[in-house]
Amino acid sequence: MKAVKAFIDSAEVVVIGFLENEESFGYEELLSVSQKVDFVPAAICTVKEVWADFSISSGTISLFRKADNHQENLVLAEAKTLNSDGLVNFVSTNEIRYITEYDQVTAVGLFNSEVKTHLVIFANRGNKEYTELKERLGALAPEFTGKFLFVLINGGVKSNSKSLNYFGLKSTDLPRVGIYDRHSDMKWLLPEGEISTERVRDFCQSFLNGELKKQAGEEAKTEL
Repeated sequence: MKAVKAFIDSAEVVVIGFLENEESFGYEELLSVSQKVDFVPAAICTVKEVWADFSISSGTISLFRKADNHQENLVLAEAKTLNSDGLVNFVSTNEIRYITEYDQVTAVGLFNSEVKTHLVIFANRGNKEYTELKERLGALAPEFTGKFLFVLINGGVKSNSKSLNYFGLKSTDLPRVGIYDRHSDMKWLLPEGEISTERVRDFCQSFLNGELKKQAGEEAKTEL
């Protein structure tokens, strides 16, 4: 049990196959995936006494992610077919990190997460700010585990223009930071200025304290 927990804690995203032995359905496929998706650590647990601690009762491949404290299970008995490509897709679509780069694949995991509030970082890939913001805000993200998903959106890609338009932004306005709350379908932009750890932390905290929604309500009354 301790070894399994230590493995789960060893990385932002890990995959564990809860399988009886090397002959089990899913074993070969998981080995294949561990080579194709080598940036996600994978292991196999054959000790059935440990399975119950993770609510596993039969052969299952589980993905554990720290960003939202989530365990995504692929119950093998319910899988009509299983091949390495399908398993790669399972890992890729559910692989949410402390800061996740948005694309059509990661969008699935982001929008399926129980965490419905996104701290959105808009930046143009290729610019120095892109890498700097990813590192700086990626280090801040663990403080808001289970409260926000930190999402990095490349403003230089045409397919992301819809996201920029939603926030009233153009690629020339970047970098900028915003919050999108899926519960209320509301959005807020951090006022222009330096995108420092302190400012973003305060911005997130203002949302959690209800201050941003209160401000939005006051602005709506003023417009009326």
